[in-house]
Amino acid sequence: MNKFTLTPKNTSLLVIDFQEKLVPAMHRSQDTLKNAGILMKIAKALEIPTIVTEQYPKGIGHTVESLSALFGDLSPIEKMSFSACTTEVVEKLSKDPRQKILISGIEAHVCVFQTVRALIQKGYQVFVVSDAVSSRTEANYQNGLSQMREMGAVITNTETVLFDLLKESTHPQFKELSKLIR
Repeated sequence: MNKFTLTPKNTSLLVIDFQEKLVPAMHRSQDTLKNAGILMKIAKALEIPTIVTEQYPKGIGHTVESLSALFGDLSPIEKMSFSACTTEVVEKLSKDPRQKILISGIEAHVCVFQTVRALIQKGYQVFVVSDAVSSRTEANYQNGLSQMREMGAVITNTETVLFDLLKESTHPQFKELSKLIR
């Protein structure tokens, strides 16, 4: 069951391409964006390393304001490849022993899919947070999730991630973080 267990000490968060020109075109964009923000707040509170990517920001824009406001000292990693497994991202991940990676991003069937495939090939255990991932169409979203599941990714959701990381209601951050999903 270790494959399905998250702890703050074994987990990283990768937030892929929530950019100004992409987000408005996504199916369920507001819910997806809200859940990506919740994941970033959880990661900050539990000291989970977070990496943010931007696909060709010169043409597609930068990360939307609601998420970039949560960056703190994070700097997005620019990429031209669809996969977020760029040299810089892989170097950051390899400097940390954490082997479980939460994925939030767009689009599920393109950049998220190719990133998940590359991470699994590199030996990481990948958790695709389904309500924090989207595509322009429901069909493409479902296809992306299906393929990632077949590759071995765990398909999960924001609430499951939160409570798995906390483990119990006596966790010191329980009251504060559980408010995020109400």
